[in-house]
Amino acid sequence: MEITFLGTGVAIPQKGRVQSGVVVRLEEKPLLIDCGSGVLSRFPDAGILHTNIDTVLLSHLHFDHVADLIPLLKANWLRGKTDMRVYGPEGTGDLFSTVNRAYAYILEGVDVDVVELSPGKEFTPEGFDCEISCAAAVHSVPTLAYRVTAEDGEFVYSGDTEPCTDVMDLAIETDLLIHECSFPAGTKVTNHTTPSTLAEMLEDYNREIGSICLTHFYPEMKGHEREAVHRLKNYVKADIILAEDLMRLEL
Repeated sequence: MEITFLGTGVAIPQKGRVQSGVVVRLEEKPLLIDCGSGVLSRFPDAGILHTNIDTVLLSHLHFDHVADLIPLLKANWLRGKTDMRVYGPEGTGDLFSTVNRAYAYILEGVDVDVVELSPGKEFTPEGFDCEISCAAAVHSVPTLAYRVTAEDGEFVYSGDTEPCTDVMDLAIETDLLIHECSFPAGTKVTNHTTPSTLAEMLEDYNREIGSICLTHFYPEMKGHEREAVHRLKNYVKADIILAEDLMRLEL
């Protein structure tokens, strides 16, 4: 299993970081998780054909996680790829209904199968040899964290969230937890995570999670990366990793 970070940033532009997006390669078949602005342009840099993407998981519907989804559909359509299955939380179907009114010329030419998920749902996407389960995250809109389990590894992607037991329980005994870390320690913030609030949550998990990869960095995190690693390193079995655009991890 190979995980490629296409975008590790947020809604605020930053040099070197586009918005959220991760590609997971499962036996040569790619699964896209989130598709924020700038993610589509990262495909050539990552050596991934955008027309190979036919399955997308959305953690939630904020623009910095979905802005390039319709451009991806159009790019595929222009190259003769017209099928897509999109999994997401409550409201994903309404998103496509709304977009269809403005961009009917695109969506009438493609076959998009939208599957809305509830926390606790377990499923296997068509064409993949893996199991996916989801849990509710704590954010300002309905948000799902996903656990992907395949023969060669398993990981959890938190989406945007405050540290919460549902996401941590989902990540027990995984090889990797990809968790947002939006702001530096000490920042007073809701709906997002800091190294200190994540450390407080991890204290109850007795090193039951393999490694943690931090992502979704606001500009305020710049210069605080080492502090984040230091605060969290004693709570996991293996490494604390700081995500960068186009970084690859192997499980």
